[in-house]
Amino acid sequence: MKSYNKILAIAVIVLLLVNLLLLFFMWRGKHSESVKRQSTSNSSTEIMARELNMTDSQKTSYQKARDNYFSNVRPLYDSIREKRKEFLKMIQSPSVNDSALKTYSQGIAEKQEAIDRITLLHFRDTRSLFSGEQQKKYDDFIQKTFLRRRDTASKKK
Repeated sequence: MKSYNKILAIAVIVLLLVNLLLLFFMWRGKHSESVKRQSTSNSSTEIMARELNMTDSQKTSYQKARDNYFSNVRPLYDSIREKRKEFLKMIQSPSVNDSALKTYSQGIAEKQEAIDRITLLHFRDTRSLFSGEQQKKYDDFIQKTFLRRRDTASKKK
């Protein structure tokens, strides 16, 4: 009976250690993901600066243009989010006419068109900050970045 108790005690200790190790690795994994997310917030800007070999003046000009861009598109994104909330509330209504659907869809499409236009102008204006060779690298960087985002989004589905 004593050897049975010893085996049982050892098994409990081993299981406890395994559980503690699992908890540690789970916590460490979540922690590294949050650190990774924080470090990637400006990483595209830093990567672009490195790849294009941007001067300090270009970095400053780019940051101002970037801040200005986001201050212009943020209200549009907020407006789209609100329109979509209203649009999705129509699910609760048993009878929704086509004109109401079309009105909401057009409102969202108009806002998205404005965002697309502002984005294209931003990229074109940003491109003008760079010299000839930098512009080629910038074009490649933008293409690579947006294609990667679309690929990532489609893989999540």
